[in-house]
Amino acid sequence: MASTYGHVNLISSFGFTARWRHQVVAGLPLASAECVIDLMSGMGELWRSLALLPASAHVVAVDFSSEMVQRARRTRHFTVDVREADALTWVFPPSTADIIVSSFGLKTLDREQQRQLAERVAGWLKPGGSYSFVEISVPSSRPLRSLYMFYLRRVIPLIGRFFLGNAQSYRMLGVYTAAFQNSAHFASCLAQAGLVSVPVSYFFGCATGVRGRKPLAIGTRASAGS
Repeated sequence: MASTYGHVNLISSFGFTARWRHQVVAGLPLASAECVIDLMSGMGELWRSLALLPASAHVVAVDFSSEMVQRARRTRHFTVDVREADALTWVFPPSTADIIVSSFGLKTLDREQQRQLAERVAGWLKPGGSYSFVEISVPSSRPLRSLYMFYLRRVIPLIGRFFLGNAQSYRMLGVYTAAFQNSAHFASCLAQAGLVSVPVSYFFGCATGVRGRKPLAIGTRASAGS
């Protein structure tokens, strides 16, 4: 999907994914951040939303798709270090990140993997550090849910077939979203890991997320996953 992902993502979402990426970083203390982790970073679509980072900032991006990593555009006013790795096994120094962000990667994780990731996020963040995640989700409104899921399951694969010649890869978007539902479970996992956890809803629940911070004093579970 890497060769067409950027175009299909932008067109099929009517630009909402770009808007949600801007919203997911809004309010984060970017101007004072020196180390930012972008998990499941894809081709770096989130980086254009990090314009408020200082030139001295260092963004560490993690994705396990070699094609996505190769296609990531690293030319920014801040330093970008792209790592081809699985976020659940990747090794990074604990209590190092000022900010951790992620857009549209959570849906591929099952509930246990979300718990593991939450513990790792708690371990990587500095005390007082912030985080924010966003993921497409199943709206709670029945009429909107029916329309939205029809679009994800039926229309987006047709758009993918037009660009890629193969609808099957894009058909998985509906499968993953239906299984994921929303970010509520991940939000609870982050809270259990000792982080302040605030659920967020975007456009009537078509996307959900969670943001928060690591308290200045946190229990020992938050040091796991380094």
